[in-house]
Amino acid sequence: MEVTASIQRVRVSPRKARLVVDAVRGKRVLDAIAIARFLPQKTAVELERLLKSVAANAENNYDLDPEDLWIKAIYADDGPQLKRFKPKARGRVGRIIRRSCSITVIAEDRQERR
Repeated sequence: MEVTASIQRVRVSPRKARLVVDAVRGKRVLDAIAIARFLPQKTAVELERLLKSVAANAENNYDLDPEDLWIKAIYADDGPQLKRFKPKARGRVGRIIRRSCSITVIAEDRQERR
């Protein structure tokens, strides 16, 4: 059974978020929470909250044990962008794009292979 959770409008560029997401891809959910807790990036805090949400969704909505959850897929996509302008020399304008991303986690229930 698959369990999903997502978070939108994380104020980090998707490129930087993918560095953190790649660190936990394919791991057990509880192990991924432990890894995210000790990563120094800003995205790691949001990712830890998201992984805890997946575990809670599995336990409360599907009666699954969070210890048997593995991350099947996790990805960070583009979110809405804030477009701003900054005045430059000689009447010109410099464009500032403040990026955000959406992070999605899909976890599946499987027994650990021995």
